[in-house]
Amino acid sequence: MATVTTENSAIENVVIIGSGPAGYTAAIYAARANLKPFIFEGFQAGGLPGGQLMTTTEVENFPGFPEGITGPMLMTRMKEQAIRWGAELVMEDVAEVDFSQRPFVIKSESREVKAHSVIIATGATAKRLGLAGEHQFWSRGISACAICDGATPIFRSAELAVVGGGDSAAEEAVYLTKYGSHVHLLVRSEKMRASKAMQDRVLQNDKITVHWNTDILDVFGEADHMKGVKLKDRGTGAESELHVKGLFYAIGHTPNTSLFKGQIDLDEVGYIATQQGSVETNIEGVYAAGDVQDHEYRQAITAAGTGCMAAMLAERYLSANGLVQEFHQTKEAETRPADVPTKKTEDEQSGEFDPTATRHSGGYALRKLYHESDRPILVFYSSPQCGPCHTLKPMFSKVIDEYDGKVHYISIDIEQDPDIAESAGIVGTPTIQVFKHKDKVAELKGVKQKSQYREVIEANL
Repeated sequence: MATVTTENSAIENVVIIGSGPAGYTAAIYAARANLKPFIFEGFQAGGLPGGQLMTTTEVENFPGFPEGITGPMLMTRMKEQAIRWGAELVMEDVAEVDFSQRPFVIKSESREVKAHSVIIATGATAKRLGLAGEHQFWSRGISACAICDGATPIFRSAELAVVGGGDSAAEEAVYLTKYGSHVHLLVRSEKMRASKAMQDRVLQNDKITVHWNTDILDVFGEADHMKGVKLKDRGTGAESELHVKGLFYAIGHTPNTSLFKGQIDLDEVGYIATQQGSVETNIEGVYAAGDVQDHEYRQAITAAGTGCMAAMLAERYLSANGLVQEFHQTKEAETRPADVPTKKTEDEQSGEFDPTATRHSGGYALRKLYHESDRPILVFYSSPQCGPCHTLKPMFSKVIDEYDGKVHYISIDIEQDPDIAESAGIVGTPTIQVFKHKDKVAELKGVKQKSQYREVIEANL
């Protein structure tokens, strides 16, 4: 954490709550202004660090990328840029704020931070339908992230469904045609809310069927996997069944503002209320950027723009009140894009295999170690387009470092090795399976706290 040697020791210039294009852009601007911003990226409350773009496929309308860029890659680059200029980030959720005193107080489970200014960029969370069978079949056919789960073996060459009528629903429907045999887009009204360009891509795709005026009543299936959805025609009232192996939600979002109720003015829907044409809130020194205050545009570029506005206004506020404590740049951190992995042949894998090493990748190492190792084996199943996977990998890697020489860690790319993923029963990414003496002793889906991974490892050493 940034500290200073004055009577204001340990008081941050600016704390940013949240990430995504709004939070990371605010961090870039604040860091380049020598403010050394402190960012709570978030963890599970309101979604993953990086925001909604971590579950987005191709971003084709963000300026500067004529060929498009994936959402996770765009967020990774923004984050690296913020770090390069001196921002400090922690992957933690804020549990409590106090804007009634100055400096402001921001608390997570593990720390308390004081700040002269705060930028709120907590975004919004995908809504669920609340179906009777939703809990039973969540991650067993139902998903709110096509980019995370669409590549899993159970959805390949299968009929799939997407519910929603906006850009997100259209994008997910088009994306899923790469894996499914056919995609059904379930729209509640007689028209879509998506942009004209996205509607054209849907309506002109032979692998997509649009079902207009359609409600979902429930889902059905067997104990371990969904087999279809029960539908109702809103016009005629007729009920029917649609046999699909996957149902993907794209039905809108709820602003992540429960943390701020009673602390700051919210509008009637729950978004943070800001001054017309600005990101200023009713509290001087507190700003709101991105989808947490925008229920009209909700685009990555507008979120980034408001993040810029918030950082600049925070700097002006600090300067006008004599609160700025500068942290001058000394050396720019070197950054480079992550290498794109390529699948190695069986001979290449066997030639490089070292049974004493901790880290491995690919099916050859998995087979060898499964039969021969007496260490706990942690198998990380991921997809290259999966935002949560990008989030978990560096965090999980640090946990593995703590047990170097005591465990085996094997990474499996489910797109490169779909047969392995299918045999392992993988229905979504990221998934970590733990084996000991040929027995599967644990399986952890999604992104968990480091402590949960440590507990599983410790229990099997």
